[in-house]
Amino acid sequence: MSHLATNFPHGAIFVTLYTRLPVGDKAPHEINAVIEIPRGSSNKIEYDEEMGVFRLDRVLYSPLYYPCEYGFIPNTLFEDGDPLDALILSTQPTFTGCVMVARPVGVLQMSDDKGRDDKILCVSAHDPRFEQVTRLSDLSDHRLKELLHFFAVYKDLENKTVEMHGWADEHRARELICRYRTDGQAIAA
Repeated sequence: MSHLATNFPHGAIFVTLYTRLPVGDKAPHEINAVIEIPRGSSNKIEYDEEMGVFRLDRVLYSPLYYPCEYGFIPNTLFEDGDPLDALILSTQPTFTGCVMVARPVGVLQMSDDKGRDDKILCVSAHDPRFEQVTRLSDLSDHRLKELLHFFAVYKDLENKTVEMHGWADEHRARELICRYRTDGQAIAA
């Protein structure tokens, strides 16, 4: 595990470099996801790799909250220069910095002012309530509509444009994970 040692008056503090954690032993069928924003939060929290900390980027301008856990897949690098975004459905909210094992089931395809901004939709692999969920079609249409709606409108009051391109299946999710992983391990989707 990669750490950054920082000298402080009372000794060294070790900070985990979350972006360098493994993608996951069973990737792309199960992956590690680093949680930046717990479900129910209106705070846009982002991992700052240079500082090795999670920082508050902004509070959402709209009176909304994240409908699921939001984070990233470590050891990946998407077209926008950041790790692949991950949306994780779980029964209970977790916390910023939590690493969850998650099962990719689809992709929310979207773009913003910076270009493609796809998000890998996952379910918690260790939550028995999602044990039978292995593909997008295992989730209710309403759940998918809620997620799509949130990301379609959450930047409206910031006067930022978001374009929704719909959902893609678990095969596309695995393909993106394989294509954008940066640890040099070639795996089949």
